[in-house]
Amino acid sequence: MAVFHYAHRVVYSDCTVGDHIYYARYLDILEAARGEFFRHLGVGLREWQARDTIFPVVECHLRYKTPARYDDTLLIEIRAPLAAGVRLNLDCRVVNQAGGLVLEAETFHACTNVSGKPKRLPEPLRVALQPYLNRRDRESP
Repeated sequence: MAVFHYAHRVVYSDCTVGDHIYYARYLDILEAARGEFFRHLGVGLREWQARDTIFPVVECHLRYKTPARYDDTLLIEIRAPLAAGVRLNLDCRVVNQAGGLVLEAETFHACTNVSGKPKRLPEPLRVALQPYLNRRDRESP
């Protein structure tokens, strides 16, 4: 299974006075990584929106392992364990510059039109996601 990588340098505004990333900021970092992942797949989120297709988060799970601090360089790894029907699930791992695990996350997305009505994942997206899917979870074209 392929893995997409996104690098993030921790900025001061990400951190608490205790010099670790504020827990909710990880959602912003994951969102930035997801946006780059879609660009990498060939169509950015803004273009999908122009095509009346969005991918709202319907659930997320975060597991904090070790703190990240100001000026750390983080590597966000994204895999797509499921892309079928109207569902798109992303698994993310955040590691620090020393290779230590900082965060594990899962985000669960629905594919909808801009008004929120569910719709199947577009075929071009399903095709682009194929390398990032578990073999057993791949939906046949």
